Amino acid sequence: MKEHLDGAVIPTDLDTPAQPLRRAEHYTGRPGAVAEARAFGEMFVQQLRSERCAAVDERAAGDVLLVVSELVTNAQRHSHGPCVLELEGTDTFVTVTVYDSSATLPRRLPRDPRRVGGHGLEIVHGLAARVSVERVPVGKRVTAVVRLGR
Repeated sequence: MKEHLDGAVIPTDLDTPAQPLRRAEHYTGRPGAVAEARAFGEMFVQQLRSERCAAVDERAAGDVLLVVSELVTNAQRHSHGPCVLELEGTDTFVTVTVYDSSATLPRRLPRDPRRVGGHGLEIVHGLAARVSVERVPVGKRVTAVVRLGR
């Protein structure tokens, strides 16, 4: 938007959309990486609240942290190597992306309440508005988009 003052045009930058907040972290696969990823996710949500004035309630924050935990856990368990966690957010969504070195794509198993384990991707699909999985030159990328408003 531009304001006019005595015929002068003054750009206010209010009509320029804010860029999403983006952060990334690398994990080597050592014990404790999932807890570190959750802490990184908590810091990211706090930054969204403070820097982007995003109204992230506790339920949405919990959803983001659970998606981070599940995707990083899967990467650690199935790739046996390093992974990268990328978070991108605005006041309406958080995109959680995890890259790992395994080219094997994860499978969403059928619901089975008697099965112990193997529910991670099922949980992510339940919490996210959109989930995608694709191979990349160094392995795979799993992305989940979590809406902050219901």
